[in-house]
Amino acid sequence: MTVASPSSLYSDLDVAVELDAPLASHTWFGIGGHADLLLRPRTLPALETLMRRCRRDGLPLRVLGSGANLLVDDDGVDGVVVKLDSAIFKTVEWNASGIVERMRAYGGASMESIVQECKRRGLRGLEQMAGIPASIGGAIRMNAGGKYGAIGDAVDAVALLAHDGALRIYQRDELNFGYRTTNLPAGIVVWASFRVASDDPVACRKRVLEIFTYKQSTQPLAASSAGCMFRNPTMPDGTMKSAGQLIDLAGLKGTSVGGAFVSMQHGNFLAVNKGARVHDMRALVDLVQERVFAQFNVHLHTEVVFWRRGDEA
Repeated sequence: MTVASPSSLYSDLDVAVELDAPLASHTWFGIGGHADLLLRPRTLPALETLMRRCRRDGLPLRVLGSGANLLVDDDGVDGVVVKLDSAIFKTVEWNASGIVERMRAYGGASMESIVQECKRRGLRGLEQMAGIPASIGGAIRMNAGGKYGAIGDAVDAVALLAHDGALRIYQRDELNFGYRTTNLPAGIVVWASFRVASDDPVACRKRVLEIFTYKQSTQPLAASSAGCMFRNPTMPDGTMKSAGQLIDLAGLKGTSVGGAFVSMQHGNFLAVNKGARVHDMRALVDLVQERVFAQFNVHLHTEVVFWRRGDEA
């Protein structure tokens, strides 16, 4: 699809439209190209209809979350890019009264904001997500997490919008959360509900601070990066190994290609300097993968998603 995409796709829908939309500012790396078409649905029916029409017309559809785990090719991306930043898709619902045992957050809601609100309300269950930037939809899709746990630990149910525009709710016993994976089929996460429990607000604040302080001490959080670039691999003997440790042992800390470089503080953090291009980062990722494979016979798979023209959405 080109910038001259027919407006019949969206002209009668309640959506905000931007043609040839720059996406660099929507990503944590702050680099990358444009989207041929960026749409922001303002209602769930608008999103449902858009999904059906994209399927009907064979148009690739991609969802732009917080951009924490995304790089858009310098030449941009085709098809339709959807961003769920309208009010309805950022809604967070709590019990109106009584003891809070469930919380529901829509796909565009901020994971960071929810962790802070849980801390304020004295609710435990999602503190393991402290310091992890993500939208709820993106976090669910990749079962985001870290040393202290993952989002799947607290999920109670997920509402998923399939490519045919049908909404299905998956209960906890239907869901399988693994390391950076879920068994959810293709589609858009509309909302997820979480199990939370009341706790001492002071204890909640202490726990969140402990986790965030650990991240600050071990990760270059101020760098222009997306957090960990690679998933921790499974070694030939079946054990899981830290990707950062392998990169360090391969002598790759500080290695750079153009404006992209491997952090000296944490080997699994690949960051960019001002003026860097996505091409630089792709070349650096390839270099790291080649060196680690040559030394350890292990292939590193990226956590970060690369968007480019012609790729399957």
